[in-house]
Amino acid sequence: MAVPTTITTEQRDVPLDKVRNIGIIAHIDAGKTTTTERILYYTGRSYKIGDIDEGTTQMDWMEQEKERGITIVSAATTTFWKGFRFNIIDTPGHVDFTAEVERSLRVLDGGITVLDAEEGVQSQSETVWHQADKYAVPRLCFINKMDKIGADFRATIKSIEERLGARCAPMVVPIGRENTFKGVIDLLTRKAYIWHTEDLGAHADEEDVPADLKVEVEKSRAQLIERISETDDILLEKFLNGEEPSVEELKTALRRAVIGYKLVPIYAGSSLRNKGVQPLLDAVVDYLPSPLDLPPVGGTDPKTEEKITRKRTKEEKFCGLAFKIQIDPHVGKLTYVRIYSGRLQSGSYAYNSTKGSTERVGRLLLMHANQREEIKEAYAGEIVAVVGFKETITGDTVCDKDHPIILEKITFPEPVISLAIEPKTKNDQERMGYALQRLSEEDPTFKIKSNLETNQTIIWGMGELHLEILVDRMKREFKVEANVGAPQVAYKETIKKEAEGEGKYIRQSGGRGQYGHCFIRIAPKGRGEGYEWINDIKGGAIPKEFIAPIEKGIKEAMENGVVAGFPLVDMQVTLYDGTYHEVDSSEVAFKIAGSMALQHAVKQASPTLLEPIMKVEVTTPDEFMGDIIGDLGAKRSQILGTTKRGHVTVILAMVPLAELSGYATTLRSMSKGRATYYMEPSHYEEVPRNIQEKIIEASGRARTPGENR
Repeated sequence: MAVPTTITTEQRDVPLDKVRNIGIIAHIDAGKTTTTERILYYTGRSYKIGDIDEGTTQMDWMEQEKERGITIVSAATTTFWKGFRFNIIDTPGHVDFTAEVERSLRVLDGGITVLDAEEGVQSQSETVWHQADKYAVPRLCFINKMDKIGADFRATIKSIEERLGARCAPMVVPIGRENTFKGVIDLLTRKAYIWHTEDLGAHADEEDVPADLKVEVEKSRAQLIERISETDDILLEKFLNGEEPSVEELKTALRRAVIGYKLVPIYAGSSLRNKGVQPLLDAVVDYLPSPLDLPPVGGTDPKTEEKITRKRTKEEKFCGLAFKIQIDPHVGKLTYVRIYSGRLQSGSYAYNSTKGSTERVGRLLLMHANQREEIKEAYAGEIVAVVGFKETITGDTVCDKDHPIILEKITFPEPVISLAIEPKTKNDQERMGYALQRLSEEDPTFKIKSNLETNQTIIWGMGELHLEILVDRMKREFKVEANVGAPQVAYKETIKKEAEGEGKYIRQSGGRGQYGHCFIRIAPKGRGEGYEWINDIKGGAIPKEFIAPIEKGIKEAMENGVVAGFPLVDMQVTLYDGTYHEVDSSEVAFKIAGSMALQHAVKQASPTLLEPIMKVEVTTPDEFMGDIIGDLGAKRSQILGTTKRGHVTVILAMVPLAELSGYATTLRSMSKGRATYYMEPSHYEEVPRNIQEKIIEASGRARTPGENR
């Protein structure tokens, strides 16, 4: 692997307005990692272009990433372009690793969305786009693979506007397409750039616009100027008066429009063929925000819960967000922190305002994928890894102890699939507990539960690939051998009507007894709205110190529903009455009473099972479309529609996850290996009654030891 050069103090110390924190986001196989590798090469961060097929990329450094040719974990690096510092995060495209995209977008200031010129906007492109919308991340689009058969620049722009709802500002016109693609024309400057292969695309020849493209360029340029002018009153007045704004005026207005999410500049190229990447780098400088372009970071005061802000400068009091944990075999636990304000020094202390604890900053590291560079101090606008934090987890705020602030946390989707796992030997048993704990610290979408009845450990994740990778990492990194069961769908339970329940726990066995007594009311909530707790105790019917134990008992009881033992969700629980005993009442007694009350109420509230529904997109040659739609229909699916894309048809459907086991093999055999599919979690729906009965029956059997093995 090419060893990156060390970053000098002078390079690191660039003014904040010359810093860009950007992420590369896209659907799987759109070319994110290839684009990032070209960026590193052209900016001088590496002296050799990494290749995914050869397993020599710098950003995909894990063994599993090299073997599979996919990105699994987001990788951070720092590089420089024309005096500007880029802190870049390359994110995974596979939906199973959506947590990596979520946490990266939370701490980035700008994004580059990479799209396949033939495929256009795909499902995961849509998902990551909406994740970026959630965190208000300004972005550019790079239409990649312009050399691919079926590449269509205009059709891709149309799909961006229709499917993503973005207002596009195409900045270039491609010269050629498919195997004739050789460069792009910059619309603002009317300059053509032609890349040559002999120097790996490091330089482009600047030429005049080819005669056959002059009409198209002038038409596209006029549309671009009109679109930019619409976002700026002064330019609009000029435009309406028939005056043409200068290139500098247009760039300044476009920068404001991008930062204000009004326009998305569109570029084109072919990363694999080393064409079109440099204009994209210039666009990052020209249009994506520096930390100073963004409003002060907002949070709450942990003492008063009032809204407070921090300016994004080095002089402000320190605050940062821990957005990723990584277990490093050489230095132990690394905590990635985006520093929003102030500065952090190695050897100092940071206050974790989320946990209310103080953490020691042992060492500060600048990361280049899995390579580390030690630094003494980090400032606002930087993304660094800290060695030494013990309690800090993903989403925690670290700050100055005398000026505490809690920043907005990161939310992650719930896992949808599980499997049972058992250690092969006694030695593996001890190591497995440690390995699972470490992996769950790294990945917030990876959950672990112990089934006390079967003595098995159940692990939960976002998909079969996600769990497969985690088991593989356990084997390689932690040397744990385990027996793994078949993947199981993550069903949930809920209620369909209101009900009341009473929990009364009384034990008298000589001496002090136990007494806890409460009444609760439960009501269903909308799908995905989660759990809500209301304390409606009046007149001290239950003393305050026993309220929290009741809720704790209720929450624990919700872990195992009454239908088939799956977690209860989407319900409101109101505690409205109860009694207590002056001597015998205790926290334990009220906790048990809360648990009993919930079970009593749920049984009367028409409990039912919910199953995860997946959004499935199948891309198939037309000749297999009928068979594939017929097969999906047999899987209880709802076909939402079909779209023609070149020589193939895309079928969009909602399908229960339970019906999709082994679907990759089924699809391959039905289409002679020519159809592909993509799926992502969509929502939960009630399971039909006849299928519920089978699940309930199976769940009773599943509790016999060894059944899942």
